[in-house]
Amino acid sequence: LALKRRYWSHDEQGILSAQTSIGNCLDQLGRGEEALALRRAIYAKGVASLGVSHEDTILDGSNLATSLLRLERWDEGVIFLRDQLLPAARRSLGADHDETLKINHRLAAALVAHPECTRDDLLEAKT
Repeated sequence: LALKRRYWSHDEQGILSAQTSIGNCLDQLGRGEEALALRRAIYAKGVASLGVSHEDTILDGSNLATSLLRLERWDEGVIFLRDQLLPAARRSLGADHDETLKINHRLAAALVAHPECTRDDLLEAKT
């Protein structure tokens, strides 16, 4: 990452890609809080540089949602998936795109896994 920043500082997408890999490594090492902080920063940079509806930004948002749910931050994860990420994916990628379907599935799984899951949540997860 340091070399990318030094020699290819103009390649913002390359730097974000390297940071994404670091976030994945942190997550796999069980350092979820660090991975979450990095993924928040990556998503914010993606939104600022590419916009909320760009496919790369949606993928970064999907990684962020995964971190939130792994850390059992159910409320924040569900709100992010339902109100921000899924609508952006449907608008720009389409309802039948693979990533949109994955986000929809992740939302349903989060609604069901939430410890304070209500009947309305289960009905929403079903649709």
